[in-house]
Amino acid sequence: MKRIVPIFLCIFLSITSLSFASGRKTERAREVVVYTYDSFMGEWGPGPQIARDFEAATGLKVTYVNCGDGAQILSKAVLEKNAPQSDVLLGLDNNLVNKARAEKVLLNYKPKNADALIPAELHESLGTDWVLTPYDYSQFAMIYDSKSGIPAPESLEDLTNPVYAKKIILMDPRTSTPGLGFAAWTIAVFGGKYTDYWKQLKPSILTMSPGWSAGYGLFTKGEAPLVISYMTSPAYHVYADKTDRYKALVFKEGHVQQVEGAGITNGAQNEKGAEAFIDYLISDAAQNTIPLTQWMNPADKNVTLPDCYKEVVPTDAKTLSYDADKVSAAVTNIMNILSE
Repeated sequence: MKRIVPIFLCIFLSITSLSFASGRKTERAREVVVYTYDSFMGEWGPGPQIARDFEAATGLKVTYVNCGDGAQILSKAVLEKNAPQSDVLLGLDNNLVNKARAEKVLLNYKPKNADALIPAELHESLGTDWVLTPYDYSQFAMIYDSKSGIPAPESLEDLTNPVYAKKIILMDPRTSTPGLGFAAWTIAVFGGKYTDYWKQLKPSILTMSPGWSAGYGLFTKGEAPLVISYMTSPAYHVYADKTDRYKALVFKEGHVQQVEGAGITNGAQNEKGAEAFIDYLISDAAQNTIPLTQWMNPADKNVTLPDCYKEVVPTDAKTLSYDADKVSAAVTNIMNILSE
């Protein structure tokens, strides 16, 4: 009799464990876990509306996980790649895609109707293998407070002038895609002499925030009159604040462009759900939420931009090309210069 009780107990525990595992597997089949960043999933971002509409259309629940910013999303995915917890990585861009590809954290997936919705030049900027699907884009630009009393700079070179000492807010290129984008911009313009430029720029930098939300928040609080952001950012202020005070400056040398994408995690627990989410992300319904929540250009070429974009977003800025792999290699040098 003493042997029978443990045997029955083992059988009971095994059945209970299998039942729990089966239940969890069924639950995950109805849930899509998306690693993203704060401004996308926040109350005023596109994430909540997209999640609600996606659930209504598919019956699948979206769970967002705030990883900080694009570079941090990738870092978390790399750390977890032997036991992935996410289904979708949303917020990687054309400066991070090669690293994501090298780390093998993404699957190839071309969403339905992609060719009809997304311009070829956008998806080609992320590669032709569809590890990332574009969902928005914009050129990077310096945003200028026209009521600050300082003159508006006309080039990256101008930013090194003494009048701009401690007047610029940047983001950390190790954690932030706008930070990495600004580094890319300096390399696209100055080439191998980018380190000389950063040495000259250093006195102009007030702070380097870990992410876009923190840095842009400091700017709107008046901590500095210049911040790295997007050519599309002033549209927000026209729409929400009813002011054209904040200007996107067009620099004569040109600008670099960010294309943000979403991809399916290699080893995703709900790969089919992830595919459905990517399909939905580039649908007309989801893309029409982007302009007035994400404040970027939607990837869907069929979306008509709101009037606030037409009022203040410049359309005459040249887009520069550059080698994204050189940007990643340069970040250490840039941070060493700033820490000296």
